[in-house]
Amino acid sequence: MTETTIHPSAVIEAGAEIGEGCEIGPFCHIGPQVRLGAGSRLRSHVAIWGNTVIGAGAQIWPFASLGHAPQHLKYRGEDTRLVIGDNCLIREQVTMNAGTVQGRSETTIGDNCAFFTGAHVAHDCVIERNVTLINNVMLAGHCTVGEYATVAGGCGIHQFTRIGHHAYVGGLAAVEGDVIPFGMVLGNRAYLSGLNIIGMKRAGFNREAVRNVRRAYRMLFSDDLTFKENMDEVQSEFPEDPLVQDLLGFIRSGGDRALCFPRHSQLS
Repeated sequence: MTETTIHPSAVIEAGAEIGEGCEIGPFCHIGPQVRLGAGSRLRSHVAIWGNTVIGAGAQIWPFASLGHAPQHLKYRGEDTRLVIGDNCLIREQVTMNAGTVQGRSETTIGDNCAFFTGAHVAHDCVIERNVTLINNVMLAGHCTVGEYATVAGGCGIHQFTRIGHHAYVGGLAAVEGDVIPFGMVLGNRAYLSGLNIIGMKRAGFNREAVRNVRRAYRMLFSDDLTFKENMDEVQSEFPEDPLVQDLLGFIRSGGDRALCFPRHSQLS
């Protein structure tokens, strides 16, 4: 492990824990409760505050703001947290806030995530591993984003929304409802436009797995029966298919938001 280097203009408050082999560039400010993992690199002008834990190998670019007070009118200075996993890429002007006591008291980011310029992660969100938020994504409080999901540039995600794993949210979408695993949504207001087949193939799912999820999708959103009856049909058709059962489990578990549904001309 290489030696940690800290630029003379950086301010590291007493109490901060800096891992081995970190590089902290000009004009960075790190607060007294911060724990920065080994091998992390802060380019310049990075501000990290509050009870914030950042895993090993973080790459953080200028003017990122991490762990500051949540944008919540009921916040009264409680000791809440931001926890970021290993090997995360955080580009310029990304903002991530700590949690609130009205929520989970923690905002959580998984390993190997990428946050591009201007993306915002609000209080109490849970971002699972390998998620990508493109430029200027606005993620409101209490949202959950499943692993390998991608949210394209300029999207606004309503508070308490769930985005399933391997989902894709198209650019500039305004998302008010939950997005099923493997789903793809577009538009303002966002509608379910099909499945993220490209993402599934890139993730290594085989042809049979993709075919079964596609078949289940068409059955779920058919007009032939009620949605509840469609779910029962899918359950009967694919009782042991893990991906289809995961999709059904996401729907059954519910949430604070309704599901995004397709325009029926968009079924695929």
